[in-house]
Amino acid sequence: MKTLVLATDGSNYSDAAARCIADKTLFGSDVTVHVVHCMPDLSGDIKSLVGKAEVDAWYAEESTGAMASVCAILGAAGVPFERHALVGFPPERIVHHAQGAGAAAIVMGSHGRGVFVEALMGSVAGRVLAHAECPVVLVKAPKA
Repeated sequence: MKTLVLATDGSNYSDAAARCIADKTLFGSDVTVHVVHCMPDLSGDIKSLVGKAEVDAWYAEESTGAMASVCAILGAAGVPFERHALVGFPPERIVHHAQGAGAAAIVMGSHGRGVFVEALMGSVAGRVLAHAECPVVLVKAPKA
């Protein structure tokens, strides 16, 4: 059984990536999926004003919401999965999780904003692609 990492941001682009796994055409049916969502770490100033329990609860709530639709897609297709809420710099944490899990591939939705916008804003997918040791599959959502 191979392990896939599905990085989600809760968007329809992530849903398209989940459907790519769920249709079992590209990766087959002998997979386990690590669904990951990563929240950037809060600054020390914010952390000092709010208790650790409240911060942890907020991280958990946000990640649970962001992972809900892809988990529903995978569950409906009978694809086994685990949920992993991560905190830190998203590209770094996604790659690190994939390495630790021995992932055969990282699957992500691509927003496809274009080169100019990505140069200004940065791209989590682009950074994951640049640093991952395993293949990275970028899935584009169909146009509405």
